[in-house]
Amino acid sequence: MILVSQPNYNIAVLPGDGIGPEVTSAAVAVLDALQASGPGFSLSYSEHSVGAGEFLKSGNPLPDEAFEACRASHAVLLGAMGLPGVRWPDGREMTPQIDLRERLDLYAGPRPIYLYSADDSPLRGYQPGEIDFVIVRENTEGLFSARGSVQPEDRLSASDVLHLTRKGCERICRYAFEEAMRRRKKCSLVDKANVLPTMVFFREIFDEVAKDFPEVATEHIYVDAAALFLVQRPQSFDVLVTENMFGDILSDLAAGLVGGMGMAPSGDIGTDCAVFQPSHGTAPDIAGQGKANPVGTILSAALMLDWLGEKEAAIRIQKAVKMALSNPAHRTPDMGGKESTGSLTEKIIANL
Repeated sequence: MILVSQPNYNIAVLPGDGIGPEVTSAAVAVLDALQASGPGFSLSYSEHSVGAGEFLKSGNPLPDEAFEACRASHAVLLGAMGLPGVRWPDGREMTPQIDLRERLDLYAGPRPIYLYSADDSPLRGYQPGEIDFVIVRENTEGLFSARGSVQPEDRLSASDVLHLTRKGCERICRYAFEEAMRRRKKCSLVDKANVLPTMVFFREIFDEVAKDFPEVATEHIYVDAAALFLVQRPQSFDVLVTENMFGDILSDLAAGLVGGMGMAPSGDIGTDCAVFQPSHGTAPDIAGQGKANPVGTILSAALMLDWLGEKEAAIRIQKAVKMALSNPAHRTPDMGGKESTGSLTEKIIANL
């Protein structure tokens, strides 16, 4: 008999700032409970200090040692980074998570949106699973690429340049179409091609890539109309692909449809490396109080397992979340409930 050793994945853990350490600990607890049941793989963790707090200690929000650990790991699990009062001299917040995207070329930003309970949505009449789509955000170009630009010293004007390349547009569109092929075979381009030449360029490349996926239905939607339609008919969407800034904004709106930012997982995915984190911020006003919603981070851990090829384990976590949330009382304060971070995590673990 040939014995095949089970794979071991090295995970770099970046708890970050604010509620980041709390929700990251919750996700690791779920992963550890999953491992205890013998899923056929193992995880080992290395934790690194990154973020605004690290900047206050060392002067660098993303130390070289932490960055190299991320690059050498199989995947990265990140909590949340940045604090409103800790900023660069030009007024910008510390955003090492964006540095990671750019330096590791994590070009694809999938943001899954799923409604677990009718009570979680501000929209009336939607049942569990009826809101179920993915926003695919381009992560490395667009308007965000101007964030390091030098502005005029006279402070009479300021400008940011929205920059897109053929390579960047093509690969994010191809990623979105491949995602649509795994889902319901519909892909919507969200742009502003009626006004911006960059968006005309994006649309042209989207249509070129679409020819390689004849089974996928396509549509073009202006970003302002997309904001309207996400509220009016969210059930009509499957995969939406869009520019960096548009994706940033629409992801928050979409999270609001299913209970808020605490329910929204995300990935930042490249060819050889990927970072997984909740879509929410650091929420320093509730840090350390046990009020943080861990669901977004736990679902991000499931996305991580799926990316690593451990799809059955990822599905187990997703099903455990669904079972725990099937009881409307199992909600943290951000969703009108009384569960603590730890108690909701325990309920999810109980359903693994």
